[in-house]
Amino acid sequence: MKILVPVKRVIDYNVKPRVKADGSGVDLANVKMSMNPFDEIAVEEAIRLKEKGPAEEIIAVSVGPAKATETLRTALAMGADRAILIETDETVEPLGVAKLLAKVVEAEAPQLVILGKQAIDDDSNQTGQMLAALLGWGQGTFASKVVVEGDSVDVTREVDGGLETVKLKLPAIVTTDLRLNEPRYASLPNIMKAKSKPLEQKTPEDYGVDIAPRLKTLKVVEPPVRQAGIKVADVDELVAKLKALGVA
Repeated sequence: MKILVPVKRVIDYNVKPRVKADGSGVDLANVKMSMNPFDEIAVEEAIRLKEKGPAEEIIAVSVGPAKATETLRTALAMGADRAILIETDETVEPLGVAKLLAKVVEAEAPQLVILGKQAIDDDSNQTGQMLAALLGWGQGTFASKVVVEGDSVDVTREVDGGLETVKLKLPAIVTTDLRLNEPRYASLPNIMKAKSKPLEQKTPEDYGVDIAPRLKTLKVVEPPVRQAGIKVADVDELVAKLKALGVA
C-alpha cells in the first residue's frame, strides 16, 4: 500500500505571530517556520502503518515556496521514502491545494491519503474534505485511531458526543486529530539519510491547476487586548454587577 502525506510549512507554534504594519497580513520576515503540527501527526501515523506492515511506501508532498523543501526533508528524516514539492510563492487557498493534491493522487495512485485536519496558520479545516469530494473517496476526519484491515480502514473519530468509528473502503482520506499519536523526533543519522532521498520539484502549471485566489483579505489586525477582571466581595455584589451589565 502506498500512502500520500501532504505537509505544510507554517509559523512555528511556539512563535507569536506579528501583524504587518500596513495590516495586509502576518509578518513572516525572520520568523521560525516548521511543519504544521497536525501534519507531523499524519507523517507519524503513516510511518507506524509502514512499520506494522500495511504500507510499503510513504510519499510526502507540500505546496509552497522553495524553502518548503526544509519541511519535506523533515518528513523524510522522520521516515517518509520520497517527497514532492509543488513550488509556488503565491498563497494557495484550500481548494487550490485540494485540486493539486488530486492531480498528485492521479499520478501516484496511493491507497490512503493522511493529512492534518487543519493548518495552524489559517485554521481552515477544509483541504481533506475538499480532496475527498474531488476524488469521490470516503473520508474519516478528526481521527484519533486508524486501523487498516485488508481493503478497508477503520477510523475512530472525535465528535461532539464522544467517539465514532467509521469503516472506509480503500482508497480513502483520513485527517488527523491531536490524540492520534505522538510524533517522533528525527534522529541525526536519519536527518543525514534524508538529504539523499528523492525530492521531486513541480509547479502548479505542471499539473494544469489554476491556483488564483477566490478570496480577498481586506485587513489583518491584532486581537483586542483583554480587559482586566474585577473582584467582588460576595454573591450579592456579583449579582448586582451582572444586573448592571444586563446579563442577569
